[in-house]
Amino acid sequence: MGTTARDSHPASAGSWPALPLAEWQATYETLHMWTQIVGKTRLALAPLQNHWWEVTLYPTARGLTTGAMPCGERTVEVAFDFLDHRLVIATSHGTSTSLALAPRAVADFYADYMDALRALDVPARIHPVPVEVATAIPFADDRVHAAYDADAAQRHWRVLLQAQRVFEHFRTRFEGKASPVHFFWGSFDLATTRFSGRDAPRHPGGVPNCPDYVVVEAYSKECASWGFWPGGGAMSEAAFYAYAYPEPEGYAKHSLDVSAAYYHPELHEFVLPYEAVRRAGDPDATLLAFMQSTYDAAADLAAWDRAALDRPRDQWNGLA
Repeated sequence: MGTTARDSHPASAGSWPALPLAEWQATYETLHMWTQIVGKTRLALAPLQNHWWEVTLYPTARGLTTGAMPCGERTVEVAFDFLDHRLVIATSHGTSTSLALAPRAVADFYADYMDALRALDVPARIHPVPVEVATAIPFADDRVHAAYDADAAQRHWRVLLQAQRVFEHFRTRFEGKASPVHFFWGSFDLATTRFSGRDAPRHPGGVPNCPDYVVVEAYSKECASWGFWPGGGAMSEAAFYAYAYPEPEGYAKHSLDVSAAYYHPELHEFVLPYEAVRRAGDPDATLLAFMQSTYDAAADLAAWDRAALDRPRDQWNGLA
């Protein structure tokens, strides 16, 4: 009998695994740079969409993918496989190659990846410097980030899958303009956004190592956003977050239905620690309550046209 995926990989696929930031931060920082390199390929090849939606990655049953990217008359896809720990590059002409995901410096990963693209005749020219990080080491020079804990990388991916599943259910409650559930490699978070339909005031920018026009486009329309982030900087732990742009008066003081959630004054976001969700009696319901109550706060305080935008409660699909 052949070996199945169930035989050869951990049986914890359905759980909310532990993900303490301190235990995998070195791997996280390295993986962040690797996803930026791959994500910039999507930026180079995919046609522009509103709010930069063309640049994102997407969780899959094995990892993260660029999805199909146009390359002349061909199509190319780049995928992180966190089960077999490989980066797979494949084209619609049947050619493919892969790189091992293992401890190695960002500089070496970048060199090998660009060589692999050239070997497959994928002419993706990328800006070789990371964005949205305080210290932006050019990829070709980065030997600071070189860690890869395969177990931690896989657990992070499993958290993304769980979050994606709940986020997709939350999206069914809204009939207005909404983003896909997608992974932003600049900030290394899984996110989904709802829009009121109104223009937003020009964003002031100021994101580290990121041109202001990028943020201006991202926040050109009034919105409310939710996501999962492994932490860092002002957050010493993984957390779910919620924010509104522009933030309506009274939002920060609004009471929520989840006692573990709180407003973070430095981030200007509501946060719900991942551990509070993981240890809850019903993690799905806890996360959905956080998302719904922060949406209620944003939409009501900003006077969104909820009669036109919200799906009636009796038509909500899936999770309660």
